[in-house]
Amino acid sequence: MHDKTMTFSLGKDREGDIKRILTTVYDALREKGYNPINQMVGYILSEDPTYITTHNNARSLIRRIDRDELLEVLVRSYLGE
Repeated sequence: MHDKTMTFSLGKDREGDIKRILTTVYDALREKGYNPINQMVGYILSEDPTYITTHNNARSLIRRIDRDELLEVLVRSYLGE
């Protein structure tokens, strides 16, 4: 058993890359008429890339982000850190 808390941290450059990718994916989903939030949540929960359109290379882009990294960026953004 682990009795110490593990830490996880992203570099600032990586966080900026993730935010740019999420913005691109969001815009591509909107352009194709999807509800971007619903589609992105479906992807995050399942890691099934078919929730993301191939339009503007969005599916390929989002697959460059590890789910742990993605969740960290989202939580930081939500909490205003």
